[in-house]
Amino acid sequence: MATENWKLSGDVSIQPERIALQLSRLSIGVLAAGFVLLSITGRGITLESQLVVYLIGMVALNLPHGGYEHFSNLRHRGFPFGARYVALYVGFVVGFIALFLLAPVVALALAFGTAVAKGGHGDLHVMDGLIGTDHLTTRFQRGLAAFVRGGAVMIVPLVFFPETFYTFSEYMVAIFQPGALAAVAGGFELSRLVLGGLFGVALVAHLGLGFARGGVSYSWLVDAGETLLLVAYFAFVPVVVAIGLYFPLWYSLRQAGRSVAVERRNPGRDDGLAVPVAWGVLVIGALATALVAAGLYVVAPNPLGGAALLPGVVAFYTVFVCIIALPHVVVGEWLDMKRGIWYVP
Repeated sequence: MATENWKLSGDVSIQPERIALQLSRLSIGVLAAGFVLLSITGRGITLESQLVVYLIGMVALNLPHGGYEHFSNLRHRGFPFGARYVALYVGFVVGFIALFLLAPVVALALAFGTAVAKGGHGDLHVMDGLIGTDHLTTRFQRGLAAFVRGGAVMIVPLVFFPETFYTFSEYMVAIFQPGALAAVAGGFELSRLVLGGLFGVALVAHLGLGFARGGVSYSWLVDAGETLLLVAYFAFVPVVVAIGLYFPLWYSLRQAGRSVAVERRNPGRDDGLAVPVAWGVLVIGALATALVAAGLYVVAPNPLGGAALLPGVVAFYTVFVCIIALPHVVVGEWLDMKRGIWYVP
């Protein structure tokens, strides 16, 4: 991993992590502005085009970064830890697949909660490492910040694009039990209103408490600006495109920047076995990931959820990502007390 600044001229240098932050804001901001203009002019892009964008963003751009997060976390940890890590990961994957088979609606709700945790908790660590969190002085504020940042990824699209959100939720549940979502469809609108209201209150509380604790500080200004940018992005960009591009252009890009900064400040110590073990885990993990997708396709009663080919593939891939995302967060971060995939010393 590169640990030196990028020189421009003389004493001027640009840190790669700062570039990552700026690119994440710029890309999300441009997309939000572009879709605002499309909305004003009454134009849009076809659902087929949105689905292609989703697959490009999530498969070609974001999936490799998930493997790298584990590689970066494990490359200085040694064999016993790496073996336990993999065993727990596999256990959670198997358990989550079983939950989808037995109770797909419950599993889908857990999957959406995992997306909120990943987006919010991950971004909180980026703030810790690159921006500062002086305005978040209590555990409650940190939890609120994570909920708002992550809630923007799931709750805002639910509020602004309910039809698309429900349609693809129906496809995802139908992969395991066709028609199961219809049993709770009557509560969909109420859930949408409750979650939307809860998110609105949490957003105001998060920004208000941050201001009350730290005033107009640099960290509060950046936090407020980024949070509102995310809300605008998920409110105006169609949900399929928004989620498909959020993870590579925001989550992965910013985590890569955090990783560069952490490595520069606190380079890991190689114990001789660590790097080979980590590379082994990366290779095995890639093969295991492919096996999870293949196994899911085999055990799922209706792999495309009754949808046409392209939306069915998107629904199937989304379920697959949800299944590997749960242990990604739980095993990769929450159960790893010493380091974790979002480590900030």
